[in-house]
Amino acid sequence: MKIFKLIPLVLCLGTASMPAQNQTEVEQLKKQLQEMKESFERVQREQRQQIDTLTRKVDQLTKSPAPTDSSTASTAAKEKTAEEKKLEEQLAAELTGPSATNAVAESKPGFDLAKPMTVMRAGSAYMNISFDALMDAGWSTMSDPSAQLQLGDHDPLKRGFSLRNAEIAIDGAIDPYFKGFANIVLKLDKDNGTEIELEEAYLQSTSLPYNLQLKAGQFFSPFGRNNPQHPHQWAFVDAPIISTRAFGPDGLRSISGQLSWLTPLPFYTEVFLDVLDGQGGTAFSFRNAGDPDALGVNRFAGRATSGRNLRGFQDLVYVPHIASSFELTDTQTLLAGVSGAFGPNETGPHNRTEVYGADLYWKWKPANAHEGFPFVSWQTEGIYRRFGAGADPSAIPVLSAENLRDYGFYSQVLYGFKPHWVGGLRGDFAAGNAGLFDSNDPFRGDRFRVSPVLTWYPSEFSKIRLQYNYDHGEAFGTAHSVWMQVEFLLGAHGAHKF
Repeated sequence: MKIFKLIPLVLCLGTASMPAQNQTEVEQLKKQLQEMKESFERVQREQRQQIDTLTRKVDQLTKSPAPTDSSTASTAAKEKTAEEKKLEEQLAAELTGPSATNAVAESKPGFDLAKPMTVMRAGSAYMNISFDALMDAGWSTMSDPSAQLQLGDHDPLKRGFSLRNAEIAIDGAIDPYFKGFANIVLKLDKDNGTEIELEEAYLQSTSLPYNLQLKAGQFFSPFGRNNPQHPHQWAFVDAPIISTRAFGPDGLRSISGQLSWLTPLPFYTEVFLDVLDGQGGTAFSFRNAGDPDALGVNRFAGRATSGRNLRGFQDLVYVPHIASSFELTDTQTLLAGVSGAFGPNETGPHNRTEVYGADLYWKWKPANAHEGFPFVSWQTEGIYRRFGAGADPSAIPVLSAENLRDYGFYSQVLYGFKPHWVGGLRGDFAAGNAGLFDSNDPFRGDRFRVSPVLTWYPSEFSKIRLQYNYDHGEAFGTAHSVWMQVEFLLGAHGAHKF
């Protein structure tokens, strides 16, 4: 009965966002529904066979020849009664045990529109696994693009070939109350040595009342639109300039806890509060020790960092976020969000960082779209950061306390002009006030970039992308780069938020 309650729920969820989803996602949803029905029917057949087998056993025992004497008859009657009870208990277990539970677990769609490959199962728990790789090839007029141009940890690293993102994604149901997700990323450095990082690993509640949801572990904070996305979701080869300036090469992620609430408003509105440990390189603008100088002293923004330990709630990082979606017409959808991030930094015992952001996403797709094409989408995001840098009398020259202010935005337009082909254009801009520290810091100074891109999707499991970057920065002048990116996916990677 549960499965027939879940199917209308999935259909309702799909209908709510249908004007904003492409035809490929619709086909994925239909495919998953069909798979759920087939799985349910298969389990029914298996259980019917088990019932028939057990029924035949009961009949055989019932029709057994009568014993020859009263003593033997009494013993046989007791044995038959015990055997029948055992068979009845076995039948009840088969009807209500793991097999029946698995039918519901397999049918429950959770948050995914595509059903990944199931590789393990135990009772009502299951685990899916997929593998996705992004490989880059290209050239730049700068001999070392990673020094000042490609500052993201998953951007192309060097001239020639690089592989900066090969991820193993694992997700599944833990029990009736939680599901889990893990994302393990492998990267090749400049010398083609392998680096491994646990990018995300968290559990998420599935059955809280009042539209509440809890999430705990390591994961990307829900700041804006770009930060929570994995590289294979990006519409361009590299991360926006202002994203790496505010949150560093890795984006803002940390061990944290999150509470979200889907409000009962007539339009989609969800409110998040993320509380982060906020220490290390993945908390770039917060309790980040920075990099060692020539003498081995860790510095950030030119200041020696203090190795600030957690003393209380005031030393955690807080990330509130609110997002709303509006159906403007039958063919247009608009999403809007505002975000913040507030916490300490390590340039002094009481110094703090504040980051503010706002984002918009608009998409048009006609009602008669074929395979999700044609479509037009526009995404833009603005970020402002105030970094309270402490004084450092040990620096040369001596650095006094100051507020470093950085601001910028990116804006991108995508045009799906025919099935499997998408063209796009992105503009990036970032600037900030002049600081006392070295003006050649690649994460400061004025900079803008223009990037046209063309992507071909042979299928939902692969893509080939060509991108050109015109870069101009206060620190390096003008640079030109051309990158080609190839992606392949093994297994059906779960769909992401619209």
